[in-house]
Amino acid sequence: MFTGLVQAVGQLQRTGTGVELLIPAGSALDPAQLQLGDSVAVDGVCLTVTAQSSQGFRADVSEETLARTTLAAKAKQRAWVNLEPALRLADRLGGHLVSGHVDGQGTVVAVEQQSASWQLSLRWDDPTYGRYVCEKASVAVDGISLTVAGCSHDGASFWIAVIPHTWVSTTLRHLRPGDAVNLEADLLAKYTERLLRHGSPAAAAEPPLTAAWLADHGWG
Repeated sequence: MFTGLVQAVGQLQRTGTGVELLIPAGSALDPAQLQLGDSVAVDGVCLTVTAQSSQGFRADVSEETLARTTLAAKAKQRAWVNLEPALRLADRLGGHLVSGHVDGQGTVVAVEQQSASWQLSLRWDDPTYGRYVCEKASVAVDGISLTVAGCSHDGASFWIAVIPHTWVSTTLRHLRPGDAVNLEADLLAKYTERLLRHGSPAAAAEPPLTAAWLADHGWG
């Protein structure tokens, strides 16, 4: 489990059946502190440390992960990625609950600099995930916990206000229109949807969660 608060950025490259992360010296995330089997979110993807050194660590990556996320493309480019070690029970939950299980990819629509922030506009590649997005909801973009400032009616398109600290401390500053990002919807929204749909045998067909359906089941 993660919080979406990035601790460092590292350079990603492909190696054998997995990937290798090179972490610059002086980063808040010290690779020497990592242990075999530790979980690290890499651009929002939960990976397991299989080897480590003073310069970084390695992790295996499954075909499912490569197909669903941007890691394959970024490894070819030796791109910079966001890194966050797994949450400890004593840590503060400063962002939101992030599982590191990416739902799908999104596309950057626009990046606009404003007087005191940047506005990042995004679109889900699969618009059905828009049902988990609403104004002031949480969403993880490349592993970064962010708040939705506004969205389209179906939630498939949304925009985020990014403060300067987040902008300079993460890979968001490298994004350009057309770039792909990893997106993870709010975990609580997904669990709530499943409970509402499977709370009774009559809901087994998984009907759409319309206002009429909610009213018929005592939630209106």
